[in-house]
Amino acid sequence: MAGRQRAPAAASSYLPPVMMTAVLFLWVFSCVHVEASIDFGNMTALQNHVEFFDRNKDGIITASELFEGYVALGCDAVFARKKAASISAAVGPKTSPVGAPLPHLSIYVEYIHKAMHGSDTGAYDAEGRFVPAKFEEIFTKHAKVRPDALTSEEIEEMILANRDPLDPQSWSAPEAEWGLTYKLASDKQGFLHKDSARGIYDGSVFYELEEQKTSARCEM
Repeated sequence: MAGRQRAPAAASSYLPPVMMTAVLFLWVFSCVHVEASIDFGNMTALQNHVEFFDRNKDGIITASELFEGYVALGCDAVFARKKAASISAAVGPKTSPVGAPLPHLSIYVEYIHKAMHGSDTGAYDAEGRFVPAKFEEIFTKHAKVRPDALTSEEIEEMILANRDPLDPQSWSAPEAEWGLTYKLASDKQGFLHKDSARGIYDGSVFYELEEQKTSARCEM
C-alpha cells in the first residue's frame, strides 16, 4: 500500500525467541517419518501396551499422539504435554530405525523393545513378550492386604525390591510408570486389581479407561 514503509531486509529474517520456539515446536510435530513396518495381528505384549498411543495406527507414535492419548486417559493438558515431551525425548531415539528423520522424537512400535529399562518386574522378556510367571510374582510377593490387588504402599515396596543397585538411572522409570498406573486404574478403595494390572501390560485397560472418560463426558 502507498505510504507504508518497507522493513529492512535484515529485520525480516529475525524471529523473537518465543516465535522461534513455536516454529521448532510445529516442525517437530509435523516432520515426515519413514514408513513403519508392524504386523498388528502378531504384536508382542509390549507392542500392545504402547499401541493405544498410536492414534492413527501407522506404527509410529508421535509426540502429538502421546499428548492426545494421555488426555484421552483423563490426564490434564499440562501433565500430558510434559509426559509426551519427556517420553518422546527418551524413547524416540532408541526406537528410531536407520533412515528415520531427525530429531528422532517419534516412537516406532516395531522397535519398542529397544527402549526397555532395568529395575522392572521382568513381566516382559527382552523381546517384549509377556512372562506370566513374573507377573504372578508381583502379587505372590507383594499383595499382602488382598491376594488379587495391590495398595499404593505395596506397589512402592515392589518398586524398591526390583531396583537394580548397579543401574540407578533406571530407578525413576518404574516410579513414573506404576505411579500413573495406580492413579488411572486403582479403585475407590485404593486397590489396583490384578485384572487391571494385567490390562496395563497388554494395553487393553487404556481403551477401557478412554471409553469410561468418553461416556462420563457424554453424560454431563
